[in-house]
Amino acid sequence: MSDNSNNKPSTLSSYVESATGAVQNALGNLTGNTGDKAKGEVRKENAEAEYDASQATAKLPGGTISSTGAFAKDDPRRTEGSWDQTVGAAKETLGGLVGNESLKSAGRQQNLEGQQQEAKGQLHDYGHGIGDRVQGTVGGAVSGLTGDREGQAHYESLHDKGKTQQRGAEHDIQKQGEANY
Repeated sequence: MSDNSNNKPSTLSSYVESATGAVQNALGNLTGNTGDKAKGEVRKENAEAEYDASQATAKLPGGTISSTGAFAKDDPRRTEGSWDQTVGAAKETLGGLVGNESLKSAGRQQNLEGQQQEAKGQLHDYGHGIGDRVQGTVGGAVSGLTGDREGQAHYESLHDKGKTQQRGAEHDIQKQGEANY
């Protein structure tokens, strides 16, 4: 079900399997063949599980690890921005508690700057991740056609790292979006 020989979960492969299962299920419905219907349903369920696995990531301090086993380190601006947000929020709270408008204003400003800094790091990681995925996919295909197994492994690793980096940024962006609602 995966896009390579290592049986790593693949989003594209899950889409193909889901479509194949839907067609097989539809044919079973048209012909009245319950076996084809059941096989089509199983195929669609397996595709859904593979899709979920292909999206799986775990955030760790300073980076992300994915279902492929790849680790991608976060852009330093993400960590620095998060730290500035925390310190800024603390200053803002303390300034409000003691009635110091200057400290409160400085804290608010530091918090906003931290948010911008973190966002820039997230965008960098997202864009860099997409670039690595594309380069890894194309390079892997070319290496596969030329029989360069070492090059193919290198580009597969680059693809996996890019996917992990992209998913880590997506995770954090989504988390921030949910926190703002």
